[in-house]
Amino acid sequence: MAQKKSALACSVCGSRNYSKAVNDSNRTERLEVNKFCKYCKKHTKHHETK
Repeated sequence: MAQKKSALACSVCGSRNYSKAVNDSNRTERLEVNKFCKYCKKHTKHHETK
């Protein structure tokens, strides 16, 4: 089964900076990761978008 691509958006400015391959078979909540946002110029939480 192929994995689905998901975009990660900055929680501060909302820009979609990253993409990640995810497996949706048994997950119920969205992925949240600390990443560097080039628009905010700092590390912020990035959450998975639809």
